[in-house]
Amino acid sequence: MRSWFIQWLLKAVSILIVARILPGIQVSGFGSAFFAAAVMAIASATLGVLLKFFLWPFNILSLGIVYLMINGLMLKVASEFVPGFRVNGCSVAVIGALLLSVADYFFRAIAGF
Repeated sequence: MRSWFIQWLLKAVSILIVARILPGIQVSGFGSAFFAAAVMAIASATLGVLLKFFLWPFNILSLGIVYLMINGLMLKVASEFVPGFRVNGCSVAVIGALLLSVADYFFRAIAGF
């Protein structure tokens, strides 16, 4: 349970870092980033799993780009439900998803997850 909460905190920090780097993503504070991380986790666990299941042939053909687009969609979904968290545009969402994956990988490596 504790590692789940720590991963959630690290995802919120990753969202704040990506928002600083990418001008199309705005976060009003840590609370919004924390709530956005929760919404992204729920969206990825439900809608994301379904999309990845049904679109896996296209993912194979595109060499993984479809997964990146699905993760960008999860970022857009979170921006629609979280006040204080905004993603302006689909291309910003896909680039943000890529940067978020890199930051999340970096933090998980440091934390040992």
